[in-house]
Amino acid sequence: MSNFKTMTCTIVSLLFLFCVNITIPCCLAYNVVSFGARGDGRTDSTSAFLRAWSAACRSTSQPNVYIPRGTFLVRTLNLNGPCKRRIEFQIDGTLVAPVNYNAIGHSEFWIMFYKVSGLNVYGGTINARGHGYWSCRNGGKSCPQGARSIQFMWCNNVLLKGLTSLDSQRVHVGIGYSSNVRVENVKITAPSGSPNTDGIHVQNSRGITIRGSIIKTGDDCISIGPGSMNMWIEQIGCGPGHGISVGSLGSSNNEEGVTNITVTNSVFTKTQNGVRVKSWARPSGGYARNLMFSNLIMRNVGYPILIDQNYCPDNNCPRQNSGVKVSQVTYKNVKGTSSTQQAIKFDCSKSNPCTGIRLLDIKLTHNDRLRRSAVSYCRNARGRRGGTVIPRSCF
Repeated sequence: MSNFKTMTCTIVSLLFLFCVNITIPCCLAYNVVSFGARGDGRTDSTSAFLRAWSAACRSTSQPNVYIPRGTFLVRTLNLNGPCKRRIEFQIDGTLVAPVNYNAIGHSEFWIMFYKVSGLNVYGGTINARGHGYWSCRNGGKSCPQGARSIQFMWCNNVLLKGLTSLDSQRVHVGIGYSSNVRVENVKITAPSGSPNTDGIHVQNSRGITIRGSIIKTGDDCISIGPGSMNMWIEQIGCGPGHGISVGSLGSSNNEEGVTNITVTNSVFTKTQNGVRVKSWARPSGGYARNLMFSNLIMRNVGYPILIDQNYCPDNNCPRQNSGVKVSQVTYKNVKGTSSTQQAIKFDCSKSNPCTGIRLLDIKLTHNDRLRRSAVSYCRNARGRRGGTVIPRSCF
């Protein structure tokens, strides 16, 4: 027995010595401070960020670009791939744009990840300081095109988690020509009067998941453009803003469609719209189909349920018939209050009526001091209802 105990102890000791001497591969940190960045909020750290990214992108070990606590002033960042390994971009501090909006306003993007396959972006805050740019726009002056705060172009297998985006000049988060992108637990904030500050805009992308996020902005909380498919959106707090929109569609004749979109388990508070499909009234080969809007709460929302195929925000309207075909759209378990009497509005194309619309278990009341009841409005729309539908369906 004593020999057995001795042998057992020897084996355990050898295993312990073997284990503690194993080198376990880990991510290699590329701290932007080591490349010359300064977190004082005044020093231009753009070049340091680009050097850190370039070194990390070339690394054959799993790299981590690390932004520590502090405030880092950066101009336009083009973070290009492809990279040799999956790469992490971890923000513990705050990135700020220059106060002069022209510094990034002539670029389409402030921070852009381009052709990166395998990317995690974690935490921190980015602040584009958009107030000066909005003042220029609202004053009718000659302004640059404005920059999106963070953009993913031609990227695959991306996770964006825990980011706070403040005061973007235009769109806060853009996703284009990308696939398998997850956006989780982000917080997006801009004043309700800030022009075209969409929270998240997706276009020509597939396999996109957006969940667990708070979006307060001056335009759509989430906008879904042409060529988007297989999207899952859930647990969104939207408002103020213009709601969650499919579109605008129909900007061109040769436009890709939108299909397989789900928006569920979300709350809209004092938004201009709830869930909306919008298209321009002009010829187009586009479409929007297989859309599901379910388990939604509306709190004093302008148009909780809306299809608008005569979309024209600037009064320069084409005044034709929309060629976009809208079909197979389901609204299920949508409840709450509308700040307008038309709680359900389907204003569809005369030449391409909406088809396959389903209203299931809807309860929307008009938040009105005069106690007028909410109503439904249908034009060129075909569908059916099921369960209790309030206001009364016009199908």
